[in-house]
Parts: sequence; structure tokens; C-alpha cells
Amino acid sequence: FLKTLKSDESNGKKLGFITQEIGREINTTGSKANFAPMQQNVVLMKDELEKIKEQLLNVL
Repeated sequence: FLKTLKSDESNGKKLGFITQEIGREINTTGSKANFAPMQQNVVLMKDELEKIKEQLLNVL
């Protein structure tokens, strides 16, 4: 993600795809987590990912 973000090329759609994949990984982690603190972290990660997605929409 950071490598793509720092490149000079126009990568808006690629960053959107990467955030989508990150979201899938977060959901997988959340569905497998049976430990309450881990589930809390998953919620925080989802919240931060939504902020990133909103920022990407402003760029696109």
C-alpha cells in the first residue's frame, strides 16, 4: 500500500483495490478471532480502513 502510495504514477484505482483486499483480510481475521480484545482491534481496524477509503474517494 505504502509503496503504491509513494509512487509518482496515478494509482487511485490500484489503491482502491488494495484497500478492498485489506478489508477482506480484516474480515477474515475478525471471523476467526475468538478473543475479545482481538475482536475489538478488528473493529478499530475497520474504522481506520473506512477513513482511508474516504480519503481515497477524495483523491479519485
